[in-house]
Amino acid sequence: MDFVLLLDAAEATLETAGGKGAALSELVRAGLPVPDGFHVTTAAYQEFVTSTGVADRIRAELSAASGPDGEPDAGAGARIRALFEEGPMPSALERAVAKAYAELGDGARTVAVRSSATAEDLPDLSFAGQQDTYLNITGENALLAAVRRCWASLWTDRALAYRARAGIAHEDVSLAVVVQELVDADAAGVMFTVDPLGGRADRLVVNAAWGLGEAVVSGLVTPDTLVVDRASLAVVEERIAEKEVMTVPTADGTTERPVPADLRGAPVLTGAQAAELARLGLAIEELYGEPRDVEWAREAGCFRILQARPITTAAAPRAEVWNDSTGTDCLWTSANLGEAVPDVMTPATWSFVKAFMGDVMVGAGLEGRPMYGNIGGRFYMNLSVTATLAAAFGQGRKFARANELVFGRLPEGVEIPLLPASRLKVWRDTLGEAFAVMSRIRTNGRQLPAFLEEAPGRCEELRARVAAAATAGELSALWDSQVAPYFRRCCHMLQAATRQDGDSLVKVRGTLESLVGEQDADLMTTGLGDEGQLASMGPLLGLERLARGETDRDTYTRTYGHRGPHEFEVSLPRPAEDAQWIDRQLAALGTVEEDAALRLARQTTARAAAWDRLAVEHPRRVAGMRGAVDAWAASARLREAARTEVARVFWLLRTFVLRAGEVSGAGEDLFFLSQQEIITVLGGDREPLAAVPARRAAYEGYRALPTYPTLIRGEFDPAAWAADPNRRADLFDARNTTPARDTVAGSPASGGVVEGIARVIATVEEGEAIRPGEILVTTVTNIGWTPLFTRISAIVTDVGANLSHASIVARELGIPAVVGCGNATTRIRTGDRIRVDGGRGTVDVLEAATATPEPA
Repeated sequence: MDFVLLLDAAEATLETAGGKGAALSELVRAGLPVPDGFHVTTAAYQEFVTSTGVADRIRAELSAASGPDGEPDAGAGARIRALFEEGPMPSALERAVAKAYAELGDGARTVAVRSSATAEDLPDLSFAGQQDTYLNITGENALLAAVRRCWASLWTDRALAYRARAGIAHEDVSLAVVVQELVDADAAGVMFTVDPLGGRADRLVVNAAWGLGEAVVSGLVTPDTLVVDRASLAVVEERIAEKEVMTVPTADGTTERPVPADLRGAPVLTGAQAAELARLGLAIEELYGEPRDVEWAREAGCFRILQARPITTAAAPRAEVWNDSTGTDCLWTSANLGEAVPDVMTPATWSFVKAFMGDVMVGAGLEGRPMYGNIGGRFYMNLSVTATLAAAFGQGRKFARANELVFGRLPEGVEIPLLPASRLKVWRDTLGEAFAVMSRIRTNGRQLPAFLEEAPGRCEELRARVAAAATAGELSALWDSQVAPYFRRCCHMLQAATRQDGDSLVKVRGTLESLVGEQDADLMTTGLGDEGQLASMGPLLGLERLARGETDRDTYTRTYGHRGPHEFEVSLPRPAEDAQWIDRQLAALGTVEEDAALRLARQTTARAAAWDRLAVEHPRRVAGMRGAVDAWAASARLREAARTEVARVFWLLRTFVLRAGEVSGAGEDLFFLSQQEIITVLGGDREPLAAVPARRAAYEGYRALPTYPTLIRGEFDPAAWAADPNRRADLFDARNTTPARDTVAGSPASGGVVEGIARVIATVEEGEAIRPGEILVTTVTNIGWTPLFTRISAIVTDVGANLSHASIVARELGIPAVVGCGNATTRIRTGDRIRVDGGRGTVDVLEAATATPEPA
């Protein structure tokens, strides 16, 4: 079989050219305006995987990694894709591709390289978006590399799961690649030859936006929508959108850029152009004898057809907008909150978070401004509300210090705008509530030790009862009588643990710093992480005990199986739900040269020396300071213990939503409803489910964007910010466009100076790539990251403050740390040699990486 076929070859069938390639071949032979190109056939793919031994290794990997449900584990895709980077391309295959590329005309022709699987663009399964496309590829070497990446994309975790759910055997699927001249499009979009929402056969629907079509297909931009009558080809409906983002080619691919101001509200297509597109759409539908979803582009006034798929589902719904920054001039922060909830939240999670916050925060809606909010699916605190409350009660200075410890230092020139509320009005609106809350805190504080002792067993009992609920009515009654009240009690207990003696840390830290300086103050407020004391250290110390045989797997799982990087996002599994979780951690622990116990012992010595220095310089202050530090430490441990029970109750909430999906038949769609809507569905009313498509679209759209700035002032549009090449990762201020900083600096979180190689990772799941002694650079950490800390020599984060997880654990283990840098992950690359000064809060790049280090 040929490794390469011309684009219009009759031999380009589903078996040889994949679904996309076969469809394009038919379009070309029918005389439709398709860009010139060629197919790299499935025979080429089979030759590569067979001659290099990749096929055998794929089979072995799938056999070893498959779970009971037939789906491979989460890491199988990455391991398989890495195989396609190994080994030379067979010479005959390489020559065939190079020859076809040269025959396109210019040897440096710019092309689009698109995956085309044999299980793709079928009448009942589209597999849309499962494999990769690479645009703006120039040169033979870049083309061959893009072909390899397309082949590898057959083995993404998403594609593996999609095939498993569709009942398609992995060994039955192969991949071709379509190479076409790149259309230098000034506009592009999608056309449906029937109304995809109403199914009306007398209408076509055209979506259009500026630039290449990727912004439309990926949902980054709301396109113009034109509805065309099939008989007259007249535009009968027209919605011109404010198009903020466009995809444009760059030297190394494509990127998103803001649409020029004069084009944002301008129509992309005239009525005549919409009619011309409609004629092409009708011709395509006639060719296939069924409605089609057509991707098109316009170049120099001429339309080109890029793809034509069967319409297997309705068009993507208009996504909901989740943005509490709209209409405000407030300062929002995700520091601390972004550590606890680092993910874009599903609506179910947000409803539980709101229930928690609304129940424990005083003045949560001051002057119509929420104290906390959802901005693009992420959790933010409104500092303007909290600062206004503090100022009204004469606590402005204390608030500023506490705010710095909890949320980090504000960048130079950034101030917290106060709400226009008089002190008298604030008092009137909040005093009664505050007195009631303080009374509740005192009562719950007395009950806190007994609650902490009973909570693990109680939560486990409720999880078992929820999982065993046989009917929707039984589950709904269990929610009302047991689960919801217990959730609320957990919230109140964390409130009590957090607010008791709440300003002691500010007093203790301030006094210690005035006596001995920041570095010794850091040392003297460690010692919380000794075994059995600080929950943040628990997973790591417990793992080391397990490795030494001092505990067993069941005990470890019961104690720490609910704590992880995504512990408050109810749509994501807990570590205990992963059968390989403990084995992976133990394997990583085996690469550590110095365990946590040794590091803690060294810190104990350093801490004692700091107390000795205080005794020499201020002998009369030692006893009083020891008592104050001990009291603060006890409160800190209570807060951590209460937080671990709230994390455990969120596992209970996850179990409830999953079971509700099972007994109602709504499945995981319930993660896109609020808790009250879930109860409504359990009662037999399925109307709330109509909102799921729009919410799912919002969730996926926000997840596709980079993590937003830690600080946001004023109205913030996540998509427009993401498209701005000059965006700042630490701060957005609607009043100006301050460019991003080149230097990396943040809050000094744990003293010491270290030089080493940087390892930049985005998620804890990538942590296995860290080599011992490297410096971890990431956005934010939480308890799920703790086991990685004995492998690193220092840590640098974009988000954080003195009381962040990274700061606390780094101080306990004596690891230099700089947190809250805002731009570390964008300014530092894996492989850079950097110097981290945890005492000064600075990070310097000493030598730029010449090549990306291989994973450990």
